[in-house]
Amino acid sequence: MNGRVDYLVTEEEINLFRGPSGLGFNIVGGTDQQYVSNDTGIYVSRIKEDGAAAQDGRLQEGDKILSVNGQDLKNLLHQDAVDLFRNAGYAVSLKVQHRVQVQNGPLGHRGEGEPSGIPVAMMLVPLCAVAMAVAWAIMRYRQRL
Repeated sequence: MNGRVDYLVTEEEINLFRGPSGLGFNIVGGTDQQYVSNDTGIYVSRIKEDGAAAQDGRLQEGDKILSVNGQDLKNLLHQDAVDLFRNAGYAVSLKVQHRVQVQNGPLGHRGEGEPSGIPVAMMLVPLCAVAMAVAWAIMRYRQRL
């Protein structure tokens, strides 16, 4: 394994409706409280159970929020971002960046003679095809008798 971690980054528009406990998540970050090194962005730190975000299910802890109702969150102080969320109204549109870690190699060391880590499903498909071909050949052979 090369020790490098790869990520798949996607963006999504999420529309939430403010509930009794607000939007149902906490944020961290900002120009005055960087959550990620060399990044002043605003991140989701916690999804509140049974809140609007949890009920919607798409927003995840660790997601970066790029904009709120079309307003960019770049270069904001943390408190300014909090105020923006508080004053966003009942229907709130979030542009969110999801970052998912991608596995780029075997999970651990493999010794000689151990399985290669090929998923079972990848082996089952050709085996099923061979089994079906054999069954078909046997049925055709029996029909000729």
